[in-house]
Amino acid sequence: MTAAPEVARGSATGGVLLDAHNVTMQFGGLRAVGNVSMHVSRGEIVGLIGPNGAGKTTFFNCLTGLYKPTSGSVTFAGQPLPPRPRKVVYAGMARTFQNIRLFHNMTALENVMVGRYCRTKTNAIDAVLRLPRHRREEREATDRSRELLAFVGLEKKADTLSRNLPYGDQRRLEIARALATDPQLLLLDEPTAGMNPQETREAEDLIFRIRDLGLAVLVIEHDMRFIFNLCDRVYCLVRGEVLVEGAGDVVQNDPRVIEAYIGKPTVIEEDGNDA
Repeated sequence: MTAAPEVARGSATGGVLLDAHNVTMQFGGLRAVGNVSMHVSRGEIVGLIGPNGAGKTTFFNCLTGLYKPTSGSVTFAGQPLPPRPRKVVYAGMARTFQNIRLFHNMTALENVMVGRYCRTKTNAIDAVLRLPRHRREEREATDRSRELLAFVGLEKKADTLSRNLPYGDQRRLEIARALATDPQLLLLDEPTAGMNPQETREAEDLIFRIRDLGLAVLVIEHDMRFIFNLCDRVYCLVRGEVLVEGAGDVVQNDPRVIEAYIGKPTVIEEDGNDA
């Protein structure tokens, strides 16, 4: 197994890292997310589940600055989180997407380096004139990106165009690019969607190794076996609101969660007619 890269900034375990309080997202007359409160502690893996249309990705978008919540607040490491994606990344939060978003005409290495550039200080003049700071940071970004490719198991595919990678490798490449930003919290939106059982097991192992670096992880997922094996705590979102929160076994066996996914059981009267 490849040695883990260095631990990210501020990765000490313990204490609340992300605190979302009464987050609401309204689109005209549609309330997609309503008064959702959630916290994620350092070094913790938290799951977010719910049926399709429950508002999970919308909530992610509120956390990461793609949407500005209609009301509520989000703090990160004790500081208010500005609703701007760039500043969210600078603060130490990175994400992947439900639909993979890679630069398909760039190599795997170049894709990871794109994520790394948010931690560089090179300006346009440095780059055009190839000044020492630019050359130094370019070397450092390349080395760090290769290290992260090795961490996710893609070191031999560094020079492969991302569009030519198998689906599971593209998922791992997107995670490597997110890790290149040096996050304290990694948000994964359906990281095993479309994967076969072996790829799903590999994804689970990768997330555990990411947690072992000291990072916190927040995961949206529809694969219930995966999410309950993986997470310390799970939130279930239904119709934009938190239905239940707790340890995996508590949430898994909650009748309200079962009803949200499969509906109420049909009651059959003694005469054979539906109640």
